[in-house]
Amino acid sequence: MDIFEIRTEKSPAAVGPYSQAVRAGDFIYASGQIPLDPASGAVVPGDVAAQAAQALKNLEAVLEAAGTGLDRVVKTTVFIRDMNAFARVNEVYAGFFKAPFPARSCVEVSRLPKDVLVEIEAVAVAR
Repeated sequence: MDIFEIRTEKSPAAVGPYSQAVRAGDFIYASGQIPLDPASGAVVPGDVAAQAAQALKNLEAVLEAAGTGLDRVVKTTVFIRDMNAFARVNEVYAGFFKAPFPARSCVEVSRLPKDVLVEIEAVAVAR
């Protein structure tokens, strides 16, 4: 099976030795997206809701570059710094996905890149 790199300038560039996403067969594996402004590379200001919205916009841009979209996501993993923020992240998340919702895991972590509050990764079916 061939593996193809997915890359777009509409989402922040990878900050290490990894791809924004890869396509393997009929699936797109998107790396975790953090709330960076794609133009400036800076963390977006605001609370966990603002950061979750930007992370999801970045994820959406990567998936669009792969020729698919949020409607084709089958699994996400949400990493948050404080599980008390779960409800706020859930509110934002619900605005980006529709039923049938992707399977999901949510994990509280002690620290994320650039000290952001949330990171979201996904697996999607290619179109």
